[in-house]
Amino acid sequence: MVIKQAELDIVCGITSKLPDTGMPEVAFAGKSNVGKSSLINGLMNRKSLARTSGQPGKTQTINFYKINGERYLVDLPGYGYARVSQAEKEKWGKMIEKYLHTSKNLKAVFLLIDIRHEPSANDCQMYEWILHNGYEPIIIATKLDKLKRSQIQKHLKMIKEGLQLKKGSTVIPFSAETKQGRDEIWEVIEALTDSKEPSEEV
Repeated sequence: MVIKQAELDIVCGITSKLPDTGMPEVAFAGKSNVGKSSLINGLMNRKSLARTSGQPGKTQTINFYKINGERYLVDLPGYGYARVSQAEKEKWGKMIEKYLHTSKNLKAVFLLIDIRHEPSANDCQMYEWILHNGYEPIIIATKLDKLKRSQIQKHLKMIKEGLQLKKGSTVIPFSAETKQGRDEIWEVIEALTDSKEPSEEV
């Protein structure tokens, strides 16, 4: 995927009306410190368009990034951050749920899981929640560069078993440092958001 243009186009807060962008969208969900902003920057080939922060839980809005004027990457608020009040967490939850329920253009939801650790209760809850909303989550196992190569398969198995993934579920290991996994993620995004009609074979 050649990124000619990437911009933060729409920011939705808790009280905002969700937009009908009229373009295919893919959304990214994950724990507050799982590396969501780093992933989105990596996909867009930008250093700091998606704001990364030393403070987890910084993204409190739904951010729509327009790519090449033809599709959107949608950054959902991070979950599971302890310092945020319960009331605030519930508001974010409602905002995410509203988006999953009402977006006319959402084609897929990517769920980010830190490859180093077993999926947390929050991760499992989010996975079930995305399924419940009618989407089959595509798992991105982040922070791949933090593991030795010999550990990778064991940790991927741990994620699959922890989330009780269905057989054949897509799990893509990704490193924001080396960009390993970037091309595979774009292949999935393009396959899901390409609006071109498949050409009929003669």
